[in-house]
Amino acid sequence: MKITADQIRKLKEETGAPVMRAKKVLEEFGGDMKKATELLRKEGFEKVEKRAGRATSQGIIEAYVHHSGKIASLVELLCETDFVARNELFRELAHNLALQVASIEAKDADDLLKQDYIKDPSKKIEELVKNVIAKTGENIKVGRVIRVELGK
Repeated sequence: MKITADQIRKLKEETGAPVMRAKKVLEEFGGDMKKATELLRKEGFEKVEKRAGRATSQGIIEAYVHHSGKIASLVELLCETDFVARNELFRELAHNLALQVASIEAKDADDLLKQDYIKDPSKKIEELVKNVIAKTGENIKVGRVIRVELGK
C-alpha cells in the first residue's frame, strides 16, 4: 500500500513523532493508522518517563474566569524552556487545565491529574499532560492550582 503525505502528516500531528518515524511505522503496518498511532503513542509515553526528572523552571500561569463572574481558577504549568512555554500546544493545555479546575475543584496538582477530563471523560488529565510532553519533547509539570468561588 502506498503511504500518502496526508497520512504521515496526520500521524505526526496526533503523536508528535518525527516525519520519518511516522512514515516508517505506517509502512510497517501497511498504512493501518490505528496500529501506527498506538505504537507511536506507546513510544512517546516511554520517552515521557525518561524526562520526568528534568528541571521545569519555565512556564506560564493561566487564569480562567467563568462567564458568571462567580468562579475563577489559576493554574501554574511548568516546562523546561521558555520556547515551549510560548508553544500553542502548551498554552492550550494550560487553558484546558484552568477550565478543568474552575469546573471541578482540585486540592492540588496530584488531585487534578487523577480527574477525568471534563471535555472527554474517557481520558484522565494526566494523559493530556503526557500527550503534550510527548509532542514537545520536554518535561511538563502542573504546579499550583487555585480555585476561587464567590462566597466560599
